[in-house]
Amino acid sequence: MSGIGKLVITGVLGTAVVMGAGLTAPVAHAQAQAQQQYTTEEYNTCYTKPQAEADPQAKIKLLDECQAKYPNSTLNPYVYNFYVQTYAALKDFPNEIKFIDKMATLPNLDANSMFQTRVQRAQAYLQCANLPECSSPPSLKAETDSAQQALNDLPKVQKPANMSDDQFATVKKQFTGILSQAIATAAYTAKDWAAAATAYKNLVALDPNDGGSWVRYGTSLLQENPPQTLDGMWVLAHSLSVLKPPQDAQVKTYLKGQIARYQQVGCDNLVDEEMAQMVTMAATTPDRPSTFTLVSNDDLTKARNDTANFIGALRAGGDQGKTMWLATCGLEFPEVIAKVISVDAPADNAIVLHLCTGATPEETEGCKAANMDVKVADQPDAKRLQADDELRFDATLIGYEPNPFMLHWDKGKVNPEDIPAPNEKGKKKPPVKHGAN
Repeated sequence: MSGIGKLVITGVLGTAVVMGAGLTAPVAHAQAQAQQQYTTEEYNTCYTKPQAEADPQAKIKLLDECQAKYPNSTLNPYVYNFYVQTYAALKDFPNEIKFIDKMATLPNLDANSMFQTRVQRAQAYLQCANLPECSSPPSLKAETDSAQQALNDLPKVQKPANMSDDQFATVKKQFTGILSQAIATAAYTAKDWAAAATAYKNLVALDPNDGGSWVRYGTSLLQENPPQTLDGMWVLAHSLSVLKPPQDAQVKTYLKGQIARYQQVGCDNLVDEEMAQMVTMAATTPDRPSTFTLVSNDDLTKARNDTANFIGALRAGGDQGKTMWLATCGLEFPEVIAKVISVDAPADNAIVLHLCTGATPEETEGCKAANMDVKVADQPDAKRLQADDELRFDATLIGYEPNPFMLHWDKGKVNPEDIPAPNEKGKKKPPVKHGAN
């Protein structure tokens, strides 16, 4: 719940009563204007006895007897108010709402009193939002309509004479918070994602430190049709600047999953890097800059399909290199051509080939320094390779540094045709046939 909404529920009713926002004021106003008669028996049944009864359950029974005997009593303003107060004390919020709605049908409520009644309804709704009685489609619509009407009427609410302008502005902000919270909660429950996003955006504007509303704002954007993917992820990233451990753990997991789904990269650590960069940037502003974007899965698919030029794109670095790295990390590549610079062949560990590849066959042949290493675990014959041998290998790309350019490969397997036979060690093999890298 919004910090503003909480403040209204726990503290503002006391303030609101000062300006006549309690239900007692509307009741008195309606009764004063009714100018209708009632019998002594009716008065005792509907007012005197319920007012004197301290036990809530017994009081409800007396009020039910009044309603059964005098359904159209001119004392109904008091009766409804007794119901509201008693059900609130019992934390029976659905029934509290039922009689707040009856209160709202009284014919003589002025604008302030009607507004205050709607605020009380929103408060009761927020206490029972998770109950079936308060989360059915008709209940959600009724609360949304009521709270929205109250927001529309708020500018017309008159300031009490004994309240300063600053105090009145504070109370109006608090009322805005609880009404917006009610609208946001109802919309989120109804899966009206566009309405929920708007309402939660209003809430975080009132309280920028309300981490829960930031999270629901972001998730609402992500679930709109069509989804506001980048904006939703950015809002979730910004929420992490407000949330503190351990509350942020679930949001991090969810955000990482959204990024992974959007990009579908092969290396989990790259998703972590993308998220960390977004979180750092989003901490400074809640609004995604128009210049910020994430490479989409469509872009990465195009890059993956350009297998003939993947090393050249990685070597180029910059945005081109980053896109290709996101596209190719974790993929297995066949028939990569390179020249041996050196071979590490420890007796008790995997062989590591230090290789070099160039943009052209001539550049590869002229290589003097390694720009890739390949770990070969299950091919002991590879230790017979020697400097200046050219070879073809299959391997999984697991690491990349753009400057200086370096690639790291795992699960390597050298084409057996390119490994010297035992009796050929030291004999120069002819160069392999080159294709485009």
